Amino acid sequence: MQRSMTHFRIEGGAQLGGVFTPTGNKNAALPILAGVLLTSETVRLENVPHIQDVDTLLQILRSLGVKADWIGSNELELNAAGVDGGAKLDRELAAEIRGSVLLAGPMLARTGAFELSEPGGDFIGRRRLDTHLLALRALGATIDVGDGYLLRAPTLRGASIFLDEPSVTGTENAILAAVMAEGTTRLRNAATEPHVQDLCRFLEVLGARIDGIGTHCVTIEGVQSLGGGTYRIGPDHIEIGSIIGLAAATGSNLRIRDVPREDFDPLRVGFQRLGVEFEWREDELVVLAAGELEIQPDAGNQIPKIDDGPWPAFPADLTSIALVAATQCRGTVLIHEKMFESRMFFVDKVVAMGARIVLCDPHRAVVVGPARLRGARLESPDIRAGMAMLIAAMAAEGESHIHNIRQIERGYERIHERLTELGARIERVGEGETAPA
Repeated sequence: MQRSMTHFRIEGGAQLGGVFTPTGNKNAALPILAGVLLTSETVRLENVPHIQDVDTLLQILRSLGVKADWIGSNELELNAAGVDGGAKLDRELAAEIRGSVLLAGPMLARTGAFELSEPGGDFIGRRRLDTHLLALRALGATIDVGDGYLLRAPTLRGASIFLDEPSVTGTENAILAAVMAEGTTRLRNAATEPHVQDLCRFLEVLGARIDGIGTHCVTIEGVQSLGGGTYRIGPDHIEIGSIIGLAAATGSNLRIRDVPREDFDPLRVGFQRLGVEFEWREDELVVLAAGELEIQPDAGNQIPKIDDGPWPAFPADLTSIALVAATQCRGTVLIHEKMFESRMFFVDKVVAMGARIVLCDPHRAVVVGPARLRGARLESPDIRAGMAMLIAAMAAEGESHIHNIRQIERGYERIHERLTELGARIERVGEGETAPA
């Protein structure tokens, strides 16, 4: 067995500056691409992040009969007229990304039957499919569970559905299935994340009738068919939060363009606890992090916490980033990752770099800063922990090497090039080389 030798070589300690423009939201692009299956007409998507997860889902869609072509650096043209009931899911490709589960709703609506295999994705803890199955059964699907999930529904009918948890992909699958179901679907305890809202607005462009976008109660009036259209995917708030964390860890002032103000507050609340200050200058968010940052204690000088939760709480995808940023801020903070029991396991690598962190249990870590980080050889375990390690390497003294960078590049487009433009010293080396695993 062979593994890629391609890795990032980082020389830490650089002062960063300049303007960063986020790409389109990865977590919006995947359900929107799945939503293309609902129409036989041509769809054009703009601001699509050109990342590995998108490329993998495009391979899956093409195997199902979708024509998909890049017509610009971040622009796609797709047509799903060739999709039929005989389409089979490529299990190997599906096992590479979590987003493959999003094919269940639209394929069931389009063809009446679909066999879904276990999706892949980051190993950050158990990621249950029960919410997806609950919603699809409520809409009329029968599901046989064996070596995968065989879904059948000759006719989907609207229903009143209370989701057992506000699962993002569970909400998206329910919406994708319901837009062409007969009658009205009322979806309660729905997820409200920006990428869920983006999916709904895309479907409206195609002719879907959706009310309550951005709330926990979404009503979908089923339509007989959807048409084509053009849609621009919104900016990635997780990438924006990653750059805020980078500014905090490296003591840099950075400017970020295309920040949706309505999506900024949950990020602001978390990072202000680390002492980061912000200001708006016309259409840019300025991150003021130069100099020593001080963690802001709670009333009575109590230790504060940064904890995540469903939107509009601080996003779970940014807890790894916030933890690394906290290592460079004066004071003590509790990082509480409530949603995934394995996301914090990368902490031992940051401790080996010199961070002062007590991992209390799989969900909680106490960070005492500032710590003097040293360069190290690192292995990226998942997308967000990989980005957190990249930030730690840029804040450290000396040289670091990060391997398994495929995990980082699954979610961040040309990240080494874009950070180099800010002054980071990153090199992508070993392209095409392999070594024994």
